[in-house]
Amino acid sequence: MTMAGMTLIDAARALRDGQVSSAELTEECLSRIERLNPSLNAFLTVTADTARAQARQADEERRAGMDRGPLHGIPIAHKDLFCTAGVRTTSGSKLFENHVPHFDAAVVERLREAGAVMLGKTSMHEHAYGITCDNPHFGAVHNPWDLARIPGGSSGGSAAAVAAGLCLMATGSDTGGSIRVPAAYCGVTGLKPTYGVVSKHGVMPLAFSLDHAGPIARTVRDVAVSLAAMAGFDRRDPSSARGRAHGLLQDLLPPPEVASLQGVKIGMAENFYFERLDPDVDNAVHFMAYRAQDLGAELVGLRLPDGAQLNAVSQVTLLVEAAAVHEPYIRKRRKLYGEDVRTLVDMGRVIPGVDYVQAQRLRRRAQVVYRATLKQVDCLLVPTTPVVAPLIGQTEVEIGGRMEDIRMASTRLVRGFNALGLPALSMPAGFTRGGLPIGMQLVGRPFGEKELLRIAAALEDATGHVARRPEMAG
Repeated sequence: MTMAGMTLIDAARALRDGQVSSAELTEECLSRIERLNPSLNAFLTVTADTARAQARQADEERRAGMDRGPLHGIPIAHKDLFCTAGVRTTSGSKLFENHVPHFDAAVVERLREAGAVMLGKTSMHEHAYGITCDNPHFGAVHNPWDLARIPGGSSGGSAAAVAAGLCLMATGSDTGGSIRVPAAYCGVTGLKPTYGVVSKHGVMPLAFSLDHAGPIARTVRDVAVSLAAMAGFDRRDPSSARGRAHGLLQDLLPPPEVASLQGVKIGMAENFYFERLDPDVDNAVHFMAYRAQDLGAELVGLRLPDGAQLNAVSQVTLLVEAAAVHEPYIRKRRKLYGEDVRTLVDMGRVIPGVDYVQAQRLRRRAQVVYRATLKQVDCLLVPTTPVVAPLIGQTEVEIGGRMEDIRMASTRLVRGFNALGLPALSMPAGFTRGGLPIGMQLVGRPFGEKELLRIAAALEDATGHVARRPEMAG
């Protein structure tokens, strides 16, 4: 039995039924990495010996009657800003090219305790500060649907690896869309949980109040079991959420068949989020909304607070906080930074403190308004990105007769939800006429991951978009 076309849930079932071993799954992944990674550059570091040892241990534990859960024996990868003891963690940068941590990030610890097998570390945009993954130090990551296109970022290596079948799940971080943008551009599923649900201990930071960690996998249910293993209170992370975060882990996985969305109210933005979209994106996301309606959901039109202002708040917050993170390095070692990241850090260093304070005041006001709005509906349904994956090296894209910067366009519909701290999931919504994947976001209430995943699973079952894979993944 091979893992071609297999989801994480499929593989977990096959392992439990004895149809395949973890060693076999791991060897197949390593073989695919060896064959496909030279074209994709999705993996920066491959830990083949460690993976084989962990797979053998998982198989021995199963034979002894131990069951650590659905991730037991599953081959996964970690974005290269999650610290891994004894394995270099570069954050995609020249600055940390030879950095070898002496400890594991909390997420790495939790997934290892769940029995997951670590294949290695995935490539990323330098310091997680960008959306192209065109890394000046380690080379560009390529989109498995079209090698001439970006995978999105900054977790582009993780999304490309999952889409191409190099691993069954990969971790990601999201400060301004860095899980959801690559999930959309690579045709997979990615979840930015509620702020504080997943510990950031041992995750190399970009912006302390915006950083989130979460899973990227092929399907909603794959993401659900991954989140259940990753989440939980961690006293080592000052932003870790107590109490309510633990409650969401109970029975997180949607049932095998979610036939109805009867009684569910889905908010449809009447402003901002459906403005200036590629026509294929607009049509695909609206089709998903109508499919939800067919399943019994009620579509509720909503006027949301000023999205452009929320993006400005998020942008000021990111620029200033990222500058603070890099202040110890940028003065003396600026030549080790790529031009785009160096420019962004320099921009953050000159923003007045009063602007940052005012941004936080507006941010808190927006959080109150959005939480009140989400009391009217169970979730929001909006596009993930206004366009599909741009070409590597492309700097601008035309949308609705206007030219937009690639970075700003790619994050226009996602970055505000980082400032709000709300859970947001990107899932496949269809394909362009040229065969490129389109992403859609579902945004939920704080700590509303369970309901968000249930709604997403129903839509996934009803549409079947996840069954379509890039040719190289076959």
